Amino acid sequence: MRKHHILTAVAAAAVFSLGASTLALAGEESTSGGTFTYARSDSTTSFDLHQEITENNAFAIDKVFESLVTFDNDGNIIDWLAEDHKISDDGLVYTFTLRDGLKFSDGTDVTAEDVKFSIERHLEVGGSLPIEADVKSVEAVDEKTVEITLGTAYTPFLSELANFSNGIIPKDFGGKTEEEFFKNPVGTGPFAVSEWDPSGDLTFVKNEYYWQEGKPYIDELVYKVVDDDNQALNQLLAGEIDGIEDLSLSNASNVDGNADTKTATSFSYNVEELFFNTLDEHFSDEHVRRALAMAIDRESLTKALTFGYAEIANTVLPRALLYQTNDTVNALSYDIDAAKEELAQSAYPDGFDTTISIASGNNTRLQEAQIIQAAGAQIGINIEINAQEISTFRSDFRDLNFSMMINSATADYPDANSIFAFQVDPDGWSKCYWTSYNNETAADLMRKGQVTPDGDERAAVYEELQQILADEVPYIPLYNSENVVGLRDNVEGFTVLPNGSVHFEDVYFEE
Repeated sequence: MRKHHILTAVAAAAVFSLGASTLALAGEESTSGGTFTYARSDSTTSFDLHQEITENNAFAIDKVFESLVTFDNDGNIIDWLAEDHKISDDGLVYTFTLRDGLKFSDGTDVTAEDVKFSIERHLEVGGSLPIEADVKSVEAVDEKTVEITLGTAYTPFLSELANFSNGIIPKDFGGKTEEEFFKNPVGTGPFAVSEWDPSGDLTFVKNEYYWQEGKPYIDELVYKVVDDDNQALNQLLAGEIDGIEDLSLSNASNVDGNADTKTATSFSYNVEELFFNTLDEHFSDEHVRRALAMAIDRESLTKALTFGYAEIANTVLPRALLYQTNDTVNALSYDIDAAKEELAQSAYPDGFDTTISIASGNNTRLQEAQIIQAAGAQIGINIEINAQEISTFRSDFRDLNFSMMINSATADYPDANSIFAFQVDPDGWSKCYWTSYNNETAADLMRKGQVTPDGDERAAVYEELQQILADEVPYIPLYNSENVVGLRDNVEGFTVLPNGSVHFEDVYFEE
C-alpha cells in the first residue's frame, strides 16, 4: 500500500482553523518554527504577478500576494482577503468587503484603494493571464468596500479573480518604481522575500503581519533549485531537503518505501500533452497530427510511466474540472493501420524527419519522448529528441522554436475557461499554448462559453469544443495525473492544491 496522504476538504478545513495557540493539540511533539526547504526544478525569475504564468514564478508569487477570493482543495471558490462578496442579479456588479485589520508585510494597512490599483494595473498590463471580463469600472466605495462593474456578464469572473495574477499589491507600488517594487515585493501573503537569486535559490521569511493569527508556523521557506529528479530524491532521502515539489512518478515508490519519507497527493488540474507547432510545415497538416495521435498507445504509456498516479486523458480538460468529457468524447485511439492510412492522406505520405523538445533532467518526460519516438518510427516519422536545460526549453517554445514538445497544461483557476482561453484563443497571449492553432469555430465556442451561465447550455458548448480539439489534435492529451509531492515524514499540515500550489502557512514539523 502506498504511504501517501490525500487531504480531504474536511481535513483541509481543520488545518486552516489551526492557530498558534492550538497547534499543540495536533500532537504534544508538534512544533512551530524552523526552515522548510523545498526542491524545485527551476528558479523564480520574477514576482510581477501580472506578467508571469509558469509555475516556477506563480508558486512564489502566491506566497507573497493574495487575492480577494481563492479556491480550496475541492475547487470551491472561497473568500480570502475579502470577508464576503455579493454579485448582482444581472451578474454585472461584484461587491467585495475586505477583512478587518488586513496589513501588508511592511505593516501598512490594506484598503480598497489598493484593490482598485491592483486590478486596474492588471487591466492595463494585460500580461500572460489577462482579465478577460469586460470590466467597465473598479471603484473604492469606502475603506473596505470595492465594487467591480462589468459591461457584459462573464461566467468565469469570480474564478478568474481567484488566480494568483489577481493578487493585491499596494497602491502606486508603495511609493516605489515598478522595478524597485518587484525586486523587493510587499504583499499580504504569509511570507516575505528575504534572499533571492533569480538564477538560483529563493528564501522567504514569515510575514509578521499576516492576517491569519499564528500563521505561518514555519519561520523560513527556502525554494532550492534541483533540476535533476534523481538528485532531488537523494537529497530528500538524506534529509538535506524537506520536500520535492514535482516528484518524478518513477521515484514515488522509493519515497513511500523509506521510513523517513512519504508522499502527499491530490487530484490535479494538470494534463500532460504533446504540443505541435502548427507553423511547422509538417504539423500544419491535420492528417500528420491525426496520424501520430493514432500511432501513440496512450493507455500503455500512461500505465508504464505513471505507476497508478494518473488516468489516460482524452481531452484537454482535467477530470477535476466541470464540463470535461473524458469518458464521452470520441478521441483518436491507438491504431497503427489507421495511422498509416491517415499519413497517406497527408502531404508527407512517405514520412519525414522532425524533433521533439523536452526539458532535461525530467526522467518521465524523457521516457515519454522515447515512446513517442518509437510510435513515430512505426509510420515513417523519424523523431530526434532535443533535451534542453529548462530555461532554454521555455525560451525556445515561447519563441516558437520547436516542432513538437512535451509539456503540461494546468488550469490556474477552477473553471474550464482557464484551459480554453489559453489553448483555443488564437489572439491570446500564448497563441494557443504556442501551437499557433487557429480554428475560428473553436474560438467562437470558447467565447460563447465565457458568457453562457453555468448549466446544460454551457456544458453543450464545451462538449462541442472538446470534440473539435479531439478531431484536429493541435495537441495530444496524454494523461491526467495526480499532484505528487515527496516529503520528509515529520512534515505535517501539507496540502497540495489542484493547481499544484501549497498553502505553506499551514505547514509545520512534528519532531
